[in-house]
Amino acid sequence: MKQEATFYFNESFELELGGYLPGFQLRYVTLGQLNANRDNVVWVCHALTGSADVTAWWGPLFGEQGVYNPEKYFIVCANMLGSCYGSTNAFSRHPETDAIYFHDFPTLTNRDVVRAFDLLRISLGISSIHTLIGGSLGGQQVLEWAIQEPDVFEYIIPIATSAQHSAWGIAFNEAQRMAIEADRTWHRNDYLAGAEGLKAARAIGMLSYRTYDTYLKAQSEESAAIADNFKAATYQRYQGEKLLKRFNAFAYYTLTKMMDSHHVGRNRGEVAEILKLIKAKTLVIGIDSDLLFPLHEQVFLAEHIPGADLAIIQSLYGHDGFLVEYDQLTKVLEKFYSDSNQFIVAQNLI
Repeated sequence: MKQEATFYFNESFELELGGYLPGFQLRYVTLGQLNANRDNVVWVCHALTGSADVTAWWGPLFGEQGVYNPEKYFIVCANMLGSCYGSTNAFSRHPETDAIYFHDFPTLTNRDVVRAFDLLRISLGISSIHTLIGGSLGGQQVLEWAIQEPDVFEYIIPIATSAQHSAWGIAFNEAQRMAIEADRTWHRNDYLAGAEGLKAARAIGMLSYRTYDTYLKAQSEESAAIADNFKAATYQRYQGEKLLKRFNAFAYYTLTKMMDSHHVGRNRGEVAEILKLIKAKTLVIGIDSDLLFPLHEQVFLAEHIPGADLAIIQSLYGHDGFLVEYDQLTKVLEKFYSDSNQFIVAQNLI
C-alpha cells in the first residue's frame, strides 16, 4: 500500500552555513506497514533529480519480487529540501513575507537535509531504522545521517558515493551551473528562469553519469555517410528536454551546490576518524566504471567504516549503473542480508 503525505515543521530551522528556514515541509511516500516490533523500516535517500516515489526510479528493488518487498518492510522515502517534488524549495513562499523565494532561497547542505529527515522520523514515531539506503547524493546523505544519529540505524548501504565530494565532481557541477548562469533569463524571478541553461547543464552532467563505452555502444552511427545530426548529439538534446519537463534550474542549482559541500569531516575532524563514528553494519557498493564517484572512493569508505563490507557492480553505464543494474544489486543485497541473517519475515504487521 503506497501512501503520500506531507510533514510540516513550523519552527525556525537553522542552517549549517548560516541563515534559516522559517519552517519547512517534506513530501514523503511510504510503502507497506510497520510491524508490531516497529523494526522493519527501510528508509531511502533519493539521488539528485529523484523524488519520494521510489517505485518510479528504483521500482524493481521495491516490488513484490524485490529485495524490499512492501509486504515485509515499511519503506519511507522523503523528497529532500531544495528539490521540486513537494518539499520546500525555491518556488515555495517565505512564510514571513509570503513572497516566493526564487533566487533568495538559502544554501543547503546534506547536514540540513538529514536533520530535516530526522525530524520527520521522530514525527512518525520511528525510533530505529533497519536499513538506510541511497546512491550518489542520496548516498552522501546516508553517510551524514549515520554519523549524526549513529544509534538509529542497524544497517546502512551507501552506493556510488564518497565521504567528501571530489574536485573532479565539483568541477562537473560548476560547469553545469555555468551553463545555467549563461542563460540570459537566469537572473529573473520566474518559474522558467534558466530553462535553456538547464538543458545544457543536463547534457554536461550526462557525460559524468555515463562512460565512453556507453556512448560507443548506444550512440555510434551505423553509416560512415552521416556527417551531421549525429545520434550522440540528438541524445544529449533529448536528455536536456526530458529533464526540463520534470525539473527546474533552481532546484538543480541548489542540489548541485549541496552535493559540492559534502564533507563529513567539516568542522569535525579527519574524515577517516569521523567515519569511525558510524555504528551501523555497512555495505558499501561501488560501480567499476563510475567516472563521477570512482571506485577508490568507495574502497576508502569500506576501509574506514568499522566492519564495513564492499561490493562492486560491473556496469557499462558508469555512475548510472546503480539505477540500471537491478539484478546485480539484488544479488549483493541478498547476500549481505543473508550473511547477517537479517531478512525481515512477513509477520506481526499492525
